[in-house]
Amino acid sequence: MLIIGIAGGTGSGKSTVAESLQKELDSTNVALISQDSYYADLANLPFEERAKRNYDHPDAFENGLLIEHLDQIRSGKTIEVPVYDFSQHARTSEKISVTPHPVIVVEGILILAEPALRKSFDIKVYVDTDADTRVIRRITRDIEERGRTLDSVCRQYLNTVKPMHEAFIEPSKRYADIIIPVGGYNTVALSLLVSRIESYLKSIQISA
Repeated sequence: MLIIGIAGGTGSGKSTVAESLQKELDSTNVALISQDSYYADLANLPFEERAKRNYDHPDAFENGLLIEHLDQIRSGKTIEVPVYDFSQHARTSEKISVTPHPVIVVEGILILAEPALRKSFDIKVYVDTDADTRVIRRITRDIEERGRTLDSVCRQYLNTVKPMHEAFIEPSKRYADIIIPVGGYNTVALSLLVSRIESYLKSIQISA
């Protein structure tokens, strides 16, 4: 099994890269996992307090559970991935079953910032996109998909997203094996990554 970690700032195109890999290599070969699913469950706190939390700090995630799940799926076990409700800042009661695949792609803003989590990845990728593009994508996504207001998105960006990016996410780029500029639109970088994974898939077919 090949486990690939794809990091990068908010709105950088991590999901686009991950989904492109799955499309190019087929969903029978590639399963996707998002670090967003592993935000710590704060359902026991009042909504107002949950809304004030810093969700761009490494401590916002239950990385221990993610590491445990990656160890389990690498050993051939099916995992139950939490479902997170961004409008409520809490997990739902639902879970998504992810079965072992030849390739597991994990994407998230801070997956390369945590030493223990980095050890889980066979290939580490960083998607590098300029700040203006990222913030515009963030505003659009949070309003359209996560039920946020423009004011709340802008305040969150200035108060936590930007400083946490500079403190934790951008520095994690040095741990990447591959850096993809211009997000998911860098077809050359994507094709090189696809070729690397295809070589791996062929090798396990031969050995089987």
